Amino acid sequence: MLRLALPLAALVLSFGTATPSAADPVVKGAEHCVVNVRADDRLNLRAEPVAGAAIRERLAYGSCGVMVTAACEGSWCPVEDGHHAGWVHRHYIAALPEAEFCFTAATNRDGRSLRAWPSDKSRVLAEFPNTQCGIRPLPYAVEDWQKVRVEGWEGWLSRPALAHTGD
Repeated sequence: MLRLALPLAALVLSFGTATPSAADPVVKGAEHCVVNVRADDRLNLRAEPVAGAAIRERLAYGSCGVMVTAACEGSWCPVEDGHHAGWVHRHYIAALPEAEFCFTAATNRDGRSLRAWPSDKSRVLAEFPNTQCGIRPLPYAVEDWQKVRVEGWEGWLSRPALAHTGD
């Protein structure tokens, strides 16, 4: 597998600078995360594709594992979250990118620390070797930090430490 380092500018365009990536496109059959909801609010998973329908569940900002199960009907998409099925407005979900990353050759030890929050002062959740690949970005970025999923962990890595993998 060939490793290609992407310029930081390309990552910024792909993931935004201080907000989640755009919610479109929604991808049928793909895993999505909740975006565009205030951290102190929830996304309503509704029984029917209308704003006044009964609420089956309230999904927190940043939660992932929301699967789009069929084609959206206008602005409403049928979803399952592993426990509940219903409808959410497409503006509030974003598909996980298909991209996969490895650490760059120049990544120092601090850059390989998976953090609980996007800060070098945040607690370390896990440490990975400089040969680590299989790093999947989630649709959240804050300044030079990217939220990722790697080996069952979810947390934040420094974006300059990441290199895109490709053929």
